[in-house]
Amino acid sequence: MFGRDPWWLVLVKAVFCFAFLLLTVLFAIVWERKVVAWMQRRIGPNRAGPWGMLQSLADGAKLMLKEDVVVKRADKAVYVLAPVVAAIPAFMAFAVIPFGPADNQVSIFGQRTTMQLTDLPIALLYILAVASIGIYGIVLAGWSSGSTYPLLGSLRSCAQMISYEIAMGAAFASVFLYSGSMSTSTIVESQADRWYIVLLPVSFLIYIVTMVGEVNRAPFDMPESEGDLVGGFNTEYSSIKFAMFMLAEYINMVTVSAVAVTLFLGGWRAPFPVTAFWEGANQGWWPMLWFTLKLQLLLFLFIWLRGTLPRVRYDQLMKLGWKVLIPVSVVWLMLVATVRTLRNENMPFADIALYVFGGLIFLLLLSFVIDFYRDRREKEREAEQRTEEPAFDPMAGGYPVPPLPGQALPPVPRRPARGERELVVSGAPDTVSDRGDTEGKEASDD
Repeated sequence: MFGRDPWWLVLVKAVFCFAFLLLTVLFAIVWERKVVAWMQRRIGPNRAGPWGMLQSLADGAKLMLKEDVVVKRADKAVYVLAPVVAAIPAFMAFAVIPFGPADNQVSIFGQRTTMQLTDLPIALLYILAVASIGIYGIVLAGWSSGSTYPLLGSLRSCAQMISYEIAMGAAFASVFLYSGSMSTSTIVESQADRWYIVLLPVSFLIYIVTMVGEVNRAPFDMPESEGDLVGGFNTEYSSIKFAMFMLAEYINMVTVSAVAVTLFLGGWRAPFPVTAFWEGANQGWWPMLWFTLKLQLLLFLFIWLRGTLPRVRYDQLMKLGWKVLIPVSVVWLMLVATVRTLRNENMPFADIALYVFGGLIFLLLLSFVIDFYRDRREKEREAEQRTEEPAFDPMAGGYPVPPLPGQALPPVPRRPARGERELVVSGAPDTVSDRGDTEGKEASDD
């Protein structure tokens, strides 16, 4: 059903995808500023256009008219190419997102066609590959700027991508196992009875966390951390090149949200209360409406997170990616593969539930025993360290320092009594006691 459209219709659909992304980005910027202002009891944009709805266009015009500066120490070719590398893959990933069912063809200038630009047997692998290419734009931007802070931001972005794409791939694999395909249109068709957010809730939660990390949004905006990187990888950019980085970030937001809608929220399908009383809800142009509403719901989630959560530390970001998301996603994938294997063997659902819950209880008991002995060893190790710790020195390093937990301040030295003090004579080897001086003085007074 794909690859049969005339060239002009393919061009029209490509332009539609481009325009849909741009309009969604323009709306998302204004919506984010208004929602965050409402959350923080501020006014928000209200000058450009009615209710401030043209603020995005005003910001875009301002950035285009600003002076375009190229820093002296930059690698000019890579410096100019980096924003393009970051923006173009963000548009390319949207080519395989279905806006409607494959068997529901609509008429465009008298030509019947599907509501999707194209589809591939490995469409989701194509999305992962294109999203990975977009990260090169950020890395090259930081490296080519010839400055320290952009380089640190680009390295953070690279490490963040490696950490979170593994868990994202495992979440995708769970969907592959249940749908039996990597095609986006087939995955949506397989959710006719139940959406995968119900069947695969852990995969959905893992993907939500990883998609926030992939697009460098708060609270995972480490590559742009203003507090310690002064803006991150785009510090040395201005004018239209800076605008392209901002455009790429918001388009990536729209793309990962569209992938979440396709994989877990039924894609273009209408929600259950609507389909219960309206049979034609998934016919004609109506599927595009349901898809857009779900997309805006996930964009609101991005905005909600930004207005609510503070930025995490970098070690917390890496710990969440490597020590939490990856182990949980791998264990969940093994559980999903086991259930699918048992279902393919036509095993009753009650037996499958018994095996699954039995395995979960075994894992919980095993983890409890491991944590118990681990805590016991840690307490023994801490007790040994307390016994072996040297005496606390409050002047270590030449500066007074407070005691650490488990340490105690030494007793405060007391001034000796007057009769026990000795007077130090400058330049003399001996000392003369205060007592002798006092007795001599008293004798002379008598």
